[in-house]
Amino acid sequence: MIAHLQRASHTGSLLEYLYGPGERGNHTNPRLIAGDGHGAPIEMLTQTDAPAHLTHALDAPVERLGSRAPERPVWVCSVRSDPRHPDPTDAQWAEVARRIVAATGIAPAGDPDACRWIAVRNQARQVHVVATLAREDGSLHNTYHDAFRLQTECHRIATELGHLPPAPHPTPRTQETHVPAHNIAISAEPSGSVSAKGASDDLSATLLKHAGFQQIEDWYGRRHRLATTTPQAQRVAIASHAAEMLRAARYNVDLDPDLDTSRSTTPANPLGLYTGGAEVLRLTDRIRAAVNGAGLAQAVDHLLHPEHGVLERLREALETAGEQITDLDDEAYALADRFGFAAEFVSAAQSELVEAGRELHRVNDSRQDHAGAQTQSPAPPDAQNAALATSPAADRAKASSALGTPSPEVGTAVGAPQVASPRTR
Repeated sequence: MIAHLQRASHTGSLLEYLYGPGERGNHTNPRLIAGDGHGAPIEMLTQTDAPAHLTHALDAPVERLGSRAPERPVWVCSVRSDPRHPDPTDAQWAEVARRIVAATGIAPAGDPDACRWIAVRNQARQVHVVATLAREDGSLHNTYHDAFRLQTECHRIATELGHLPPAPHPTPRTQETHVPAHNIAISAEPSGSVSAKGASDDLSATLLKHAGFQQIEDWYGRRHRLATTTPQAQRVAIASHAAEMLRAARYNVDLDPDLDTSRSTTPANPLGLYTGGAEVLRLTDRIRAAVNGAGLAQAVDHLLHPEHGVLERLREALETAGEQITDLDDEAYALADRFGFAAEFVSAAQSELVEAGRELHRVNDSRQDHAGAQTQSPAPPDAQNAALATSPAADRAKASSALGTPSPEVGTAVGAPQVASPRTR
């Protein structure tokens, strides 16, 4: 018995196909053999108007979700039987459909809030189970393990029908079940050396020597260590590589955090595992180092780019986190909504700053224009009066005005340009 899972977007289009002649005209006598509409009279539907009534009955919980409804809310499972054996009857196929929806969690036995589903037969040796993923309590069915559960149940049904021989009980192998897991500790010692303790068998000893540890055998037993003169970067690299190989060989390894390259922080990787935060931190330093509006706009563009900017990637990450929460646990829709709201806030911030990149180019230009205007503008009257008051020509002008005669030196001093012309002899 072979099963195939699919997702569809529109219940009505799918049912019209199942109740129609089919692509090759091989659909004969389409009929409803089982289902659960949670009060909708799906068992009493006639042949002519079955698709329309079934669509309304199955889509009712999805419509109640509104904007929370998934893009493809229709769950479709097609099951075929072995052609070498007699075709099951409608009653047998109906029981197969009930067991499938129960095993996958679409409609567990006794669940009053299960998803609505139907089983349609339109040709020999096959049944189509159609359900919508919206449950009666407003949550969504989690499809994460459906394929595995479906194949397991189909294998069990085929065995019960006699289509498959019963699987033999495996005989446990003693050498596998009774081998204890070795615990190996790799740590840094106060002397500056690095030691690996617990590697008493040949395989772990070979892996440690391959990584770069020195093996010592004396009256203390077999030991593995690194020399105290080994540089720190090399010690970390050797210890991490040894731990990686030992874990791949199914050893339990306790690695000192100071020797773990995935956790260590360096000037090139100041935040350790948080590489995304380190990239934004470097971008912040680049923004801080901008010397003009053009440079600032170029750096900020990494934040605001509509396709590849940090804000767009952050919005996608938050939105994906919400979707993944729903896929892993359909009961945690409130937590998923919080991530969705956060993604909308980031999108709003991105829209608010959509024109900011162009305006940044004019930041330095406006300041330069203002500074140039101050340089070229004449000195204010107060400053000019102060300069004249301290000059000898101004004193002589005051004396001449008191006697009633003009002073030619005053006119020359006031009317002369700021830049002196060359003298002529």
